[in-house]
Amino acid sequence: MESLFVSTEWLAEHLSDPNIAVVDASWHMPNASRNAQAEYLAGHIPGAVYFDIDGVADTSSNLPHMLPAPEDFARMVGALGVGSDMTIVIYDELGLFSAPRVWWTFKTFGAKDVRILSGGGPKWRAERRPLEAGHKTKAPATFTVQFNPDRVVDFDAVNGLSKTETAQILDARPAPRFHAEAPEPRPGLRSGHIPNSRNVPVSLLTENGMLKSPEALKALFDERGVDLSEPIVTSCGSGVTASTLALALEQAGAKSVAVYDGSWAEWGSRPDAEVES
Repeated sequence: MESLFVSTEWLAEHLSDPNIAVVDASWHMPNASRNAQAEYLAGHIPGAVYFDIDGVADTSSNLPHMLPAPEDFARMVGALGVGSDMTIVIYDELGLFSAPRVWWTFKTFGAKDVRILSGGGPKWRAERRPLEAGHKTKAPATFTVQFNPDRVVDFDAVNGLSKTETAQILDARPAPRFHAEAPEPRPGLRSGHIPNSRNVPVSLLTENGMLKSPEALKALFDERGVDLSEPIVTSCGSGVTASTLALALEQAGAKSVAVYDGSWAEWGSRPDAEVES
């Protein structure tokens, strides 16, 4: 399997390659008291452009950072200087938090070669590698969308799969939220989980800001009763850590993984959605 990651050493050697697009995909939870864009302007990997998860999105939706229409995505990332034929290297400033969401977004829209920087910004900084400040502007590029519908599912699809149990639904939220023992950070949402879903908290997937080994991930999924050969749908609070779970499943060798884009932000807000606690 082609590696999903590149090392900081590799990126440092290839920073000047015109066919490499480095993307800062940092995003923080609303209650984190951090501003990802301000941090990007203060210092980022040289040449990196900033991908705003809440901006490169369907801003007409009342749900957070839903996938935009394909033509809107092509226009917005093309304006950033990211082309569909480039090697796209994505990182975030928590190590591995929001970068998988942007990895999944690019893959869903048909980017041919998308990698995540192993260890992300924290590892780059710890190694005292160069940074640059300010807004990076690149020449516009052409992003030709080849939308992959197998990578994303909506409410109706998940509702049907929950009832028929024809796919494994895995929820990446912390266990207390899954079991309705802790409130949701977004106001107005019910507590609990999708019927017939299972909890695989995202915190179990990483170590020191990096994804665990394929062997460790396979053991974890086996322990949780996940069959990697059968269809899987991932969910979370708003589709961010669901993408990290999708990444981990792909790293472990899963054959068919889709992300529920609306996740609990949608399910927990709908009166017609059945909730288990």
